[in-house]
Amino acid sequence: MNKKITIGSRGSKLALLYAQKAKDKIIENTNLSDHDIHIKPITTKGDQVQNTRLSEVGGKGLFSGNIETELKNKSIDIAVHALKDMPAIETNGLKTDTFLERNDPREILITIDKKKLKDLNLKSTIGTSSYRREFQIKKIRPDMQCKLIRGNIDTRIKKLKDGIYDGIILSYAGIKFLNLENEISEIFPSDELIPSAGQGIIALQCRENDEEIISILNKINHNETYKKAHAERNILKVLEGDCETAIGAHAIIEEGKIILEAELFSLDGSHRFYEKRITNVNDFKKIGTEVGQTLKIKSKDSYKR
Repeated sequence: MNKKITIGSRGSKLALLYAQKAKDKIIENTNLSDHDIHIKPITTKGDQVQNTRLSEVGGKGLFSGNIETELKNKSIDIAVHALKDMPAIETNGLKTDTFLERNDPREILITIDKKKLKDLNLKSTIGTSSYRREFQIKKIRPDMQCKLIRGNIDTRIKKLKDGIYDGIILSYAGIKFLNLENEISEIFPSDELIPSAGQGIIALQCRENDEEIISILNKINHNETYKKAHAERNILKVLEGDCETAIGAHAIIEEGKIILEAELFSLDGSHRFYEKRITNVNDFKKIGTEVGQTLKIKSKDSYKR
């Protein structure tokens, strides 16, 4: 390449660590050096709106929209996203088809006194901004009071320690990146709290006609994660899921097979629809579509407004 490559990312501490990981992977797998790649922090609408559910102010695109605009305008060459924060349908002219090796997708609980969920006091307050997490928690502890929490991980932990919440649910991947494992009170198995589709996956996006960048990204695409990402995301595409859709999806690959597990909740959380399938790993896209179609039929669209 004749010019510097600019990677665009949200400006949070965690997002910039993701961008740095992407940069390191590119340097490791190409002849580019540290001087050839620049990271540009970008403020997103999702970062600016901190006291409202995303679904009330525009949905998941609030985290990716501004970054995608800079990509389309050629202000940046590569966008780095947490895959779980991206809308299911790709933006015209852009391509999200490169994924770094998946980090731990599980959910974790942090409480002040290291209590596990089952040991928390009656009607304790749990901080989450996700309907999926809220309904999953209430399946285990119906008495729990779930209260909206937004902001980066440090902000959420501070709110917990200030006594606003009795516990908060976060993704393990972010906690690990920030070296905050000592804060964890409980790690939930992925079949108990099925994670968000794409959770723990760093996605790299570029312009669909930028052949030079595409050839670079192809060198760092993690094959197994690529297959899991497509399987899980294809469920969302069928359901036309937005950030109000309470859905968990998790794929694992073992001995040439892909195992895909998903659950979908009705809009009020009163009904849960579950599907698990196993197929040949080469059918990774098809399995996601099929699971999505089955959940759509089972739920009779009760997950939609």
